[in-house]
Amino acid sequence: MGMTDVLIVGAGPTGLVLACDLARRGAAVRIVDRSPAPPRTSRAKGPNPRSLEILDDLGVAEEVLAAGSAPLPMLKYRDRRPVAEADPWADSAPSPDARYGRGWLIAQWRLEGILRDRLAGYGVRVEPGREVVGLAQGQDEGEGDDGGHVDVTYADGPAGRARYVVGCDGAHSSVRKLLGITFEGTTAEDQVMVCGDVDLAEGVLDRTRWHQWFDEDGAVMLCPIPGTRTGWWFQAGPERDGRGRPLAPTADGFRRLLAHHTALPGRDLTRAELLSTYRVNVRMADRFRAGRVLLAGDAAHVHAIAGGLGMNTGIQDAFNLGWKLGLVLAGHADAELLDTYEEERLPVAARTLDLTSERLRATLEAIRRPGGGLDAAITPDTTGLGVGYRWSSLAAGGRAPGAEQPGPRAGDRAPDAPCADAATGERTRLHRVFAGPRTTVLGFGRGSAAVLRETADAYGGDAGVRVCRVYAAHEDRAGAEPGAVVDDAGHASAAYGTGASGDTGAGTVVVVRPDHHVGVLAPADDTRSVREYLRRLHGTGRSAERSPGMVDAVR
Repeated sequence: MGMTDVLIVGAGPTGLVLACDLARRGAAVRIVDRSPAPPRTSRAKGPNPRSLEILDDLGVAEEVLAAGSAPLPMLKYRDRRPVAEADPWADSAPSPDARYGRGWLIAQWRLEGILRDRLAGYGVRVEPGREVVGLAQGQDEGEGDDGGHVDVTYADGPAGRARYVVGCDGAHSSVRKLLGITFEGTTAEDQVMVCGDVDLAEGVLDRTRWHQWFDEDGAVMLCPIPGTRTGWWFQAGPERDGRGRPLAPTADGFRRLLAHHTALPGRDLTRAELLSTYRVNVRMADRFRAGRVLLAGDAAHVHAIAGGLGMNTGIQDAFNLGWKLGLVLAGHADAELLDTYEEERLPVAARTLDLTSERLRATLEAIRRPGGGLDAAITPDTTGLGVGYRWSSLAAGGRAPGAEQPGPRAGDRAPDAPCADAATGERTRLHRVFAGPRTTVLGFGRGSAAVLRETADAYGGDAGVRVCRVYAAHEDRAGAEPGAVVDDAGHASAAYGTGASGDTGAGTVVVVRPDHHVGVLAPADDTRSVREYLRRLHGTGRSAERSPGMVDAVR
């Protein structure tokens, strides 16, 4: 039985992002899905700003932007007449520290297609029609701690074996059920929405708006699907039977809802597919890891649709987990590093459940009044850019929590900043520097040269660590190392709160994890914090024997 490094169960956005991240690290990955063909669902409307940064790191952001559209203003109706217009993204713009000021509209199946193509570029293809029905964790004889594996049984076909299994198989996750992990929470049977992809006769509705009809007896929402001429996302309150129970969605039901709430005749709806019923489910797994099996995305947590955070939280789970699995599989980090996945992402999931429930409550309240609409769900919290892990054991050292200095703290998302390549003068930005599956050590100020040199000596080459000296505009760059950048407009020093380091010579050093979060932010003479942090993630590097003496020499 051949062993694979990681078996990913479920080929939605969460599983595909994880597979891409692991495959580019050289891990042996398999990704299976119980559907016989790529599922097409009418749910997620696209990535938020933080997910766009992740897709950028994976090299697919340009394609995603080209295949989708900017989020649209919302036109709201009452009693069939337009009563208000709102553009919750009107004031959202890129900033030096965040390239993506707003999310993007793209059909989920289109995003999945782009990720599948990227994955195929690494020689990995989704295996359809493979349903996991059994998981058994075992230990190989005489292999020590690292010899563990999971035996996987499928509904049909030969069994498989993997070092790790990740369940990305949705709210009804078979992986979670096989582990016996509870999925505590509530299902609001009365909070029901019917959804589908529909075609409307050409020209009957303005495709530059997201149309929302909210009446006292129900609602219809129609948002144009990017990349189509006549396709729309249809969401509505369901039809109900004589006893008030919601009816299953049908094309004719959609036509009746359209005719009832809008000024359009039902016959304008020419096709309806991917019909589904959405109930507000707020549930969370009580743990995200059981030995060598982990859960991500909807398999680990589901919540209200308000704010569009479902798919995004899953993509961000995958990006947190991918680099940790990669470093453990490569033998650089101990398996305990995987405990930090649950330590960091479970509180984020819990907070997301609260946030989305609150946004849903605010939306349901807003739509009772004419002019209220889905813009009530959009807040700065829904960008994902503010999510960090200050509580994490990986948020080590650096600034004291009470210190009122500008810039991020350990655990926070590492800000972006435009800058120039020191050698060529070409425009670049810090998130370009961070891109790819490596840890980055940034050095600000002359005093950071020694710790950068030590890090390059210990981890240079293929150990997954890169160093980058950030020069202030006025600094002498003679002999600048390859990969160094010039903070010519001062955005990087402003973002990281290192304003004076270029002048004083003291310097600041920032260790940025592969998922763009700050691990260490410390004075450049605090080489111990940097060394201990890198050792935890990347082992001792290739010059462990001479590293301590070298540190003394450069102090």
